[in-house]
Amino acid sequence: MMVARGLEGVVAGTTRLSSIIDGTLAYVGIDIDELAANASYEEVVYLLYHGELPTRTQLEALQGELARQRALPEGVVRLLAEAPRAVPMDLLRTAVSALAWYEVDPNTVERQAAIAKGLRLVAQVPTIVATIGRLRRGLAPVAPPADEPSTARAFLRTLHDREPSELEVEAMNKILVLHADHEFNASTFAARVVAATLADMHAAVTAAIAALKGPLHGGANAAVMQMLEEIGTRDRVEPYITEKLARKERVMGFGHRVYKGEDPRAKWLRDLSRRLGEARGDLRWYELSVAIAEVMQREKGLFPNVDFYAASVYHYLGIEKELMTPVFAASRIAGWTAHVLEQQADNRLIRPRAEYVGPTNRHYVPLGQRG
Repeated sequence: MMVARGLEGVVAGTTRLSSIIDGTLAYVGIDIDELAANASYEEVVYLLYHGELPTRTQLEALQGELARQRALPEGVVRLLAEAPRAVPMDLLRTAVSALAWYEVDPNTVERQAAIAKGLRLVAQVPTIVATIGRLRRGLAPVAPPADEPSTARAFLRTLHDREPSELEVEAMNKILVLHADHEFNASTFAARVVAATLADMHAAVTAAIAALKGPLHGGANAAVMQMLEEIGTRDRVEPYITEKLARKERVMGFGHRVYKGEDPRAKWLRDLSRRLGEARGDLRWYELSVAIAEVMQREKGLFPNVDFYAASVYHYLGIEKELMTPVFAASRIAGWTAHVLEQQADNRLIRPRAEYVGPTNRHYVPLGQRG
């Protein structure tokens, strides 16, 4: 058997949801640049679920359904409020698992029930994240608007309890669109592995959240913000990065298993970082990011991935670094749930083999003869 460490280069299945071909990311055949420039997150959710962009009537129906489903069961809000001060991703993982308690038939994988559960999670996960964010700051949770068609606006209102600016809504919508799906990334593959056992939607998404927590996947954005804060000023960029490279330490937010050039999503986030910084009269985080990117390209030939500029965008939106990976999840929930539905529709248990590299030809030694 041929072994590919980390399954690199291995095609593990087929999908009609998203593709990365010659460095171009597309959702159901539509280039991410077109979607980032024009689409609402709700249009992308519909596209991933149905394979086509919605008509106006279909879009309005989906927006209305998501708006009505945003509120959390009181028991889940209480669970979050009474939990010890924990890592937000741990709280998100637990809350999503707990949402299954409130489903009429939590274990079913019947198609229409699974679609309904998937869309409820698309609506509720942003509310969970916003609620965690408020509780961490000692603030009371805010009920999400039940009549707001925009997921981006509803999330920012629920998180900050104020009306966001149009630029903030645009930025949040683009974040949701850009992070919605990304082929067989680690968290999506984890969700599909669990779904392939015929476990329920909430179980599969809980597994995806657990995978996203790792710093080599979704956790990279918080690590980037930590690095920006440690550097602090433009004059410290060069020595900080070169010293880190000399110690052979990883600089988070650079390089990608799939992309050899720049991540196609990065340029959109770079532009948003600049625009949000200008609007706030504080370009420091944007300028630090650009300077780091220049050093990394010169020294290592590496380009920023989606996590790199996302960090400063989140920061400008008032999202603390511990909440950045949960916000990633609030977008990727669209892709996760769509992949679970796709896996269930044409299922085969995912059961790879392993090459054994341990000792062989050994025998059982009675306990009394083991010295």
